[in-house]
Amino acid sequence: MKLCGISVKRLGAGVAFLLLAGAAGAWAVHAQNEDAPVYRVASDGDVSESAVRAAVDPLFEDAAMGETRALVVMHRGRIVAERYAPGFGPETKLLSWSIAKSVTAVLVGLMVSDGRLGLDSPVPVDAWSQPGDPRGRITLRQLLTMTAGLDHVEEMKPVERGDTARMLFTDGARDMAAYAEAKPLAHAPGSVFSYSTGSTMILSELMARQLTNSHDPDARRRAMQMFIDGRLKAPARLDSLTVEYDAAGTMAGGSFLHMTARDYARFGELLRQRGRSPNGHQIVPEKWIDFMRTPSPRNPAYGAHLWLNRASEESALMPGMAPQSLFGCVGHNGQYVLVSPGQKLTVVRIGMSPRKEQREALKAGLARLMGAFPG
Repeated sequence: MKLCGISVKRLGAGVAFLLLAGAAGAWAVHAQNEDAPVYRVASDGDVSESAVRAAVDPLFEDAAMGETRALVVMHRGRIVAERYAPGFGPETKLLSWSIAKSVTAVLVGLMVSDGRLGLDSPVPVDAWSQPGDPRGRITLRQLLTMTAGLDHVEEMKPVERGDTARMLFTDGARDMAAYAEAKPLAHAPGSVFSYSTGSTMILSELMARQLTNSHDPDARRRAMQMFIDGRLKAPARLDSLTVEYDAAGTMAGGSFLHMTARDYARFGELLRQRGRSPNGHQIVPEKWIDFMRTPSPRNPAYGAHLWLNRASEESALMPGMAPQSLFGCVGHNGQYVLVSPGQKLTVVRIGMSPRKEQREALKAGLARLMGAFPG
């Protein structure tokens, strides 16, 4: 498997663990030949340039929030603010971490709308097909809402012992979905919310099997890439979207895709517009986006691979500081695609905020930025 063109095997497990923990540098394809960092604020009749700059500057200059590398603000469908740290720019492809989960959910929705998959049908996984295996009752809906019940430990200390680290970097890395599918149940399907990158990898493998019967990794990659390119990348104008695959040819849909900050914003706009492209073409069914935004009965702050701005013991957004209608894609160490439909606003922040207190300060700063806009 390659990440940003660098083999994880060549990196070595120890380095990979440091990267996962946020102790290393940028995982990004750096823009070349940039003389100075980009920082521009466009005129916007609803908010003054000084107010926007006063909210943007601390995100880059206050160390308490960590390191912001890219910020894009879209209001009413146009970029009104954009800033990058030195070494980054509009052409820099930036690692998604778990923002990828929301992209994967949109792709699943396209397959559901095609009739390839059923939302409440048991997921056809060979490892669960033996008579009496309770995992055979797990549905697509439960994988999407993180209620499948599989015994997956997302994070733990030391980091290398957690299932996510093992699946992405060590003994599970060659076939991530197989690692996730081999897990036993910890809870009855549908009964408990448990955030799991493994659930997303199972979805990724399921999509590949709907597109090809081949077990050849290259054939699986080609089939999945053709689907992504034709149904999402080209129609949504996500020109920089670059997907990683494991050695089995399965899209690493839980953590590893890359886009420019502008394309992350375009993806947020696709969600804000309920699946419509900028020219009004319906790319993803409205009902699917509505489903992604529907609170789970097991965690009101989570929908279907999408975080919601609701109070909860497990909340990744900023309830009480931003509109309740806010929803977002959230990635490891402070990656955000935030969408506020009532404000016609999409905000993208990519960077490194490895400590919890940094992420809390960052969320407050992002809420202040969003609060500068009406609605």
